[in-house]
Amino acid sequence: MAYEPAAYQALTLERRGTVAILTLNRPDRLNAISPTLRQEVEAAVAVVRADDEVRALVVTGAGRGFCAGADLMGEGPVATGRLPDPANQAERIDEMGWVGRWAMMWSGLDKPIIGAINGVAAGAGMSTALACDVRIGSEHARFKSVFIERSLSPDSGMSFFLPRIVGYAAAADLIFTSRAVDADEALRLGLLNRLVPAADLMDSAVAYAELMTQWPPVALRASKRVLQHNTDAGLEAALRYETAGLYYARRAANDVKESRAAFIEKRKGVYTGT
Repeated sequence: MAYEPAAYQALTLERRGTVAILTLNRPDRLNAISPTLRQEVEAAVAVVRADDEVRALVVTGAGRGFCAGADLMGEGPVATGRLPDPANQAERIDEMGWVGRWAMMWSGLDKPIIGAINGVAAGAGMSTALACDVRIGSEHARFKSVFIERSLSPDSGMSFFLPRIVGYAAAADLIFTSRAVDADEALRLGLLNRLVPAADLMDSAVAYAELMTQWPPVALRASKRVLQHNTDAGLEAALRYETAGLYYARRAANDVKESRAAFIEKRKGVYTGT
């Protein structure tokens, strides 16, 4: 598994017990998303997905920012003001572009993702924070949609995630005005689930993740799948998917037995995902 520092240029990936920590590591650019960062994040998320010892992922940024969005100094359409010519047939019929695949990558990880928001999260960086299942922030956390300032409409999943977190009217407020939201307001709106001092952010984020990873890991992954699916489902479809989730969760027979034994013996369970 690629947790070695030498495996990446633009991020770090480490593991603390059952929790992986992915740190966007371009602090001189407020961790703006470059092509290299995109490729490395995709590889790192694949490592986390494949590692059964990891049961949750914490995502944060190095330095003063969480993520400032797309790198404006690059060669993309935001920087150049024009769409690049397609290089091949696949690009000619690409419906989502990298911003769509970026959102799908985060959403497609069926392990809990905890955003540790240490500074500004803007544009696609704000979308990245919103794609996390929960967010814990410090007093330095700040959110800004930015897109309309660049003569763009929202992308990278913001129009999907934001109204589901804060409601339509609050999402419209943040997108149409592009105003900055500080940490206290973010907590009130629900952009943050918890607010802690900056010095405690990473330890608190890992501890938050460990509240989740103490439970049977297959049931945890099934729970995320059910919750995601049923956000937009009707009641009947939601109930059917819950039944399917129960089936998958209970395929870890040893954890099923252990959960019962831990309950009867009034002790903490030890779960293996088997």
